[in-house]
Amino acid sequence: MPEPAEIDLERVICRLADLEAHGARGFKIGGGDWPLRGFVVRCGNEVRGYLNRCPHAGHPLDLIPDRFLTADRALILCSSHGALFEKDHGLCLAGPCAGQSLSPLPLLVLGELVLLACEAGVTTPAVAPAAAKPA
Repeated sequence: MPEPAEIDLERVICRLADLEAHGARGFKIGGGDWPLRGFVVRCGNEVRGYLNRCPHAGHPLDLIPDRFLTADRALILCSSHGALFEKDHGLCLAGPCAGQSLSPLPLLVLGELVLLACEAGVTTPAVAPAAAKPA
């Protein structure tokens, strides 16, 4: 039986099930004065990740933690000035940054876990073996 892959625990953002209730959630990875602050959003059967930073003003999109979406959950909303962004590509459709885009983050979905992909360039030390898959 092959050994299970290792999962970098510091790169785990959430479980897929965690995105069902609200459709999006914020995360912080790394330490010090400048951790990576992002959010993940459910897009049908896929998950997208973006930096939690408005392209217009540079501040977080969620004034209330984890409130990234419009009431109907169709679009990403900047709570400060009402800019609206597509969930699939992060393109601003309306607001002071119309035509600009959110900065995407590479993700990896392993089983039921959503992780920040290694290409994101965050160095983290904690690594644990992945759960073995049933035969």
